[in-house]
Amino acid sequence: MRIVIAPDSFKGSLSAREAGRAIERGVQRGLPGCEVIVLPMADGGEGTMEALVEATQGSYIESVVMDPLGREIQASFGIMGDRKTAVIELAESSGLYRITEKERNPLRTTTYGFGQLILAALDRGCRQFILGLGGSATNDGGAGMLQALGVELLDGTGQPIGSGGGELSRLADIRVGGMDRRIRESRFLVACDVDHPLVGRAGASAVFGPQKGATPAMVEQLDGNLRHYADLIERTQGIAIHQMAGAGAAGGLCGGILAFLPAQVEAGVELVSRRLGLEEAIRGADLVITGEGRVDAQTRHGKVPCGVARLARRHGVPAIVLAGTVGDGAETLYAEGIDAIFSIVNRPMTLQEAMACAIPLLEQAAEQAIRLFETGRHAGGRCG
Repeated sequence: MRIVIAPDSFKGSLSAREAGRAIERGVQRGLPGCEVIVLPMADGGEGTMEALVEATQGSYIESVVMDPLGREIQASFGIMGDRKTAVIELAESSGLYRITEKERNPLRTTTYGFGQLILAALDRGCRQFILGLGGSATNDGGAGMLQALGVELLDGTGQPIGSGGGELSRLADIRVGGMDRRIRESRFLVACDVDHPLVGRAGASAVFGPQKGATPAMVEQLDGNLRHYADLIERTQGIAIHQMAGAGAAGGLCGGILAFLPAQVEAGVELVSRRLGLEEAIRGADLVITGEGRVDAQTRHGKVPCGVARLARRHGVPAIVLAGTVGDGAETLYAEGIDAIFSIVNRPMTLQEAMACAIPLLEQAAEQAIRLFETGRHAGGRCG
């Protein structure tokens, strides 16, 4: 019997790799000797770098860059096993986790460090890039990244504007002549699962600004600043990103990337699946087990369990999901190719306790799921 295990991380407690190994141990207890393939997954956010680097026997490189508030930090990027493809997660340099809750201020936070990581990868000879945009603390439309790459963002007096989404109102001119020439020799794949435009009621500032510290007044200011930024991009670059699907991702960073870099967008879970060869692993398997920390109605929108289940359904393979929490609307996922959903929590406990005990809980849930699956298989055989 062949089982493919392809979970996302259980955020706050287990990486995708740790979750995969825990599920494998549970499966082997329930069905000793079965063939197991573990492919830790990600959806373009946290864990994307680890999933792609580990699967290809790549390496990690550390670099000194700026955090969202311009302070020097050590951040990492990955180089896949082909030695030419860099995997860079925005959160490494410009993520919410890099600052305290009191420091959250999208008028000030910048993507400059993200641009520095791109430069560091270019210095290592990389010309293929996979960019993960999850977890940002910024709302600057990628302005900081562009400044790091050599683009001049100037005010009405010809001086460089400062950092953060609040400075975009002062932008009067964009000059790309100084952009690092290696950018044009490169290709960028952006892992992005949201289709929000740059501006408006469904745009970057309105939808994502509050979680980054924006007040209602700041949301209005930031949205106006991004609109001004997009107007100038349209005049100088000939591309309109105002309502472009996905341009609002990561505080508008995706819009900035699409306007200035040779880039294209791909759904994160599909990008990672393709790079890991998940479909090839599923073809001919008897069962797929996936999972993540919380499963609910939102899981349908670009999350790992649904992406994995859809591939499994394509090949007629049943898919089981193990989750820390099963939330409202989880039943809608059965239409997406998921056959069963199990919570790993086996008794009343606090969230903190569940996270602390995630490994044994996941092992036990995996063992019970595989035992139930085997019982059903054998019962089906007898009935037939």
